[in-house]
Amino acid sequence: MRCFPAVDLANTLRHDGEGGVADELGTPATTVRWLRQWHELMPGGPTDVDGELHARLLGLRTAVRALFAHAVAPGPASRADPRPLMLQGEALAGLNAAATTGPVVAELDWPEEGTPTTRMRPTDTDPRMWPVAALACATIAFLGGPDRERLRACAAPRCVRYFVQGHGRQRWCKPSCGNRVRVARHHRRRQEPRTRPHGGES
Repeated sequence: MRCFPAVDLANTLRHDGEGGVADELGTPATTVRWLRQWHELMPGGPTDVDGELHARLLGLRTAVRALFAHAVAPGPASRADPRPLMLQGEALAGLNAAATTGPVVAELDWPEEGTPTTRMRPTDTDPRMWPVAALACATIAFLGGPDRERLRACAAPRCVRYFVQGHGRQRWCKPSCGNRVRVARHHRRRQEPRTRPHGGES
């Protein structure tokens, strides 16, 4: 299965199993733990996440999820984000600004009515912001490429994840979401009163 850092960043907001939403980037400490899986984002090994880096990662995630909602339209977006969503232009500006914190900058251009395109340009870098730049560039590559067309919001109740379809009929981000929907459907059917045949005795 292909790895999509942009989708993983969006999915740091997830269903907590109790009807709410859990945030894997909720604190600098949990953010460090999440970043450790992306060794290329943190050269030299894990490092601390200070307040500025934490705030920038959260801002980037907000922009990414807003752009994901735009990408899956007219299909439904995730339920996890407050409404109204960040405007597309504001989200694009935030994404492209985040990418400037890396040594090479990828920028995404996405006309209101048109296809996204990408371009690269050199810039100065702040090593502390490397994770932000790497995730922003991964998002630009994802949204500017063909995999964007397969992006969906999971249709399972309470799930707030995005996923990339493996096949055209896939509706769930993972099998457990599909299983949960089928179990709930079966339970509802069992609870429905059965209609007694006409002429039957009570």
